[in-house]
Amino acid sequence: MSLRSIRNHSADRSAGHHAARYASIAVILSLAACSGDKKTINDLEAHVPPVETLYNNGIDALRDQRYALSAAEFDVLQQNYPYSAYVANAQLMGGYAYYLQDKYPEAVQQLDRFLELHPTSPDAAYAFYLRALCYYEQIAEVRRDQQGTVEAMNALEEVITRFPQSPYARDAQLKVDLCRDHLAGKEMLVGRYYEQQRAYQSAVNRYQRVVQDFQTTNHVPEALERLVEVYLDLGLTDQARRSASVLSYNYPGSKWYRDAYDKLRSKHLLAANSPVPGSVPDKSPASPADDAKPLAKAPPPPSQTPQARRGFFSRAWHSVF
Repeated sequence: MSLRSIRNHSADRSAGHHAARYASIAVILSLAACSGDKKTINDLEAHVPPVETLYNNGIDALRDQRYALSAAEFDVLQQNYPYSAYVANAQLMGGYAYYLQDKYPEAVQQLDRFLELHPTSPDAAYAFYLRALCYYEQIAEVRRDQQGTVEAMNALEEVITRFPQSPYARDAQLKVDLCRDHLAGKEMLVGRYYEQQRAYQSAVNRYQRVVQDFQTTNHVPEALERLVEVYLDLGLTDQARRSASVLSYNYPGSKWYRDAYDKLRSKHLLAANSPVPGSVPDKSPASPADDAKPLAKAPPPPSQTPQARRGFFSRAWHSVF
């Protein structure tokens, strides 16, 4: 039965149907209240409502923003009716309900189950996208380990690779750019620490990685200026001039080129053709976040959209130093 027919049918529910709904809620709430009890699902089978009732209850709870109850309804449905035609939708909607509670591991578990059993579903693109957002929402602050950022970027790139023409691909690409900017920020943080500790070779390695591997991020101008700074401290004047040359060509109007220019001038190391800062138009590429509208929560699944929607926006991650 389609969602539309289910929704039409739900308008004509009988008093007995409502009683079953309330019985289902009572069972679920009692399970939540007695989570320490060792009751099995077999003990409660006599009280479990029909599969259609469970599914409608889950949709209604989702619409009413009662996300914990919605997820519980879909869980009970899957546990008691594993071969029902409603299971696929229950997995997808359950994943969305967990996502809206910020219970990302539980959401990923539901979505992985859906994708494993229904890889060719019309909703597979959405499931991959929502799964990627679960990783994205868990990205740690830049001073912490960034393995989560790598996992989020990989999951987002999978959306782009698998579904390049889907409505989710563009948002996924924006978030990939933000992930890369976050990873570059981590490299800069570590590089600055090494530089302060006078571990110059380690600092150079970090700054060079930003320039080589994260060329589209807004950390590149600073990385080039830091290279000028470190090379000057090491007495490697040719390398310092080369880094400044790259900086002047790509970011002539930036504060980082002005700093590099001043350092070279103070040591009488300016090349004859070194442009004065700001003397030519700034050709620096736009920051990945410049046209990225901040996103906060994913949209609901396209084929089972509840009335109450969250916006199709998500927060942009910014490095804090």
